[in-house]
Amino acid sequence: MSASPLVLIVMGSENDLPVMQEAADVLAEFGVACEMRISSAHRSPLRTMNLATEAAGRGIRIIIAGAGMAAHLAGVIASKTTLPVIGVPMPGGSLNGVDALYSTVQMPGGIPVATMAIGKAGAKNAGIFAVQILALTEERLAKALEEYRREMDEECARKDSAIQHP
Repeated sequence: MSASPLVLIVMGSENDLPVMQEAADVLAEFGVACEMRISSAHRSPLRTMNLATEAAGRGIRIIIAGAGMAAHLAGVIASKTTLPVIGVPMPGGSLNGVDALYSTVQMPGGIPVATMAIGKAGAKNAGIFAVQILALTEERLAKALEEYRREMDEECARKDSAIQHP
């Protein structure tokens, strides 16, 4: 695993940890160090701003932000850094995460946020997407991604064979 974190995972509340752990687990699987923090765009805006503005100077290359309800965390972070920001909308609330999805994906022109699916699948994909970005300059990660895809294909073939020949 990398000595210093390359990916910062920020979540709006401790309730988001079970979902955001999926991203951390993927990064660990690929040997990419990450740092996890709790900071709210609304309850701790100065803390959130500082995390975003100081990240690049600490060696962070990508930020993954997960939040629910109004879900402005990824957008607020993206407005304060030029690092790539990946948003993960959290499930829950009265709209089951659809409000978080819209808040994360509907950014104004000029402040992009790569937005993943709602919940654990989105957090997992955020981790993989972060690895894909890092793999642009790290051949070890590019090869690991190729192996990851090959293993998924083989697993699918095994499952297909199992139902064809019980």
